[in-house]
Amino acid sequence: MVFFEDEASFGRMNHVRKCWVHRPDRAIVKKQAIREYLYAFTTVCPQTGETCSIISPFCNTNAMNALLIETSIAFPLYRIVMIMDSAGWHTTNKLKLPENITILPLPPYSPELNPTEHIWDYIREQKEFNNYTFNSIDEVDKQLGVALCDLHNEKSIISSMCNFDWINSATC
Repeated sequence: MVFFEDEASFGRMNHVRKCWVHRPDRAIVKKQAIREYLYAFTTVCPQTGETCSIISPFCNTNAMNALLIETSIAFPLYRIVMIMDSAGWHTTNKLKLPENITILPLPPYSPELNPTEHIWDYIREQKEFNNYTFNSIDEVDKQLGVALCDLHNEKSIISSMCNFDWINSATC
């Protein structure tokens, strides 16, 4: 099976985005700039919509190793080719690859080739992160956990969002 991997930060610093309200009301959105973050690490199989995710307070090799172990445990019968960018924690010799996972790096500076990027947009826009302020990092953790669990159960949405028609989109 082919899986893609990526990580993203979610925190208390919110980004004000457009939203709809009924006339004559006006949208009121709080803005806060508190620099506390958690990191979501996710693997996704575009073919099936399967996902595996962890939440970590750090974006480092230890967190990446934890994700690899969780993915290997979640899909023990699969031989997984995991496609990911070349971040430092993906290429270090301290990375511990489970027996059923092989890494294939994406070309440098090509995030558009990683369909996991669409997951982050989806979570930020659909899962209570759009124009929302959190009172603590624990609230971020709770909401991110709910979003990732929901994501795991939305296989058809994930598959449609992350699938890319490589053959029909190729230009000569």
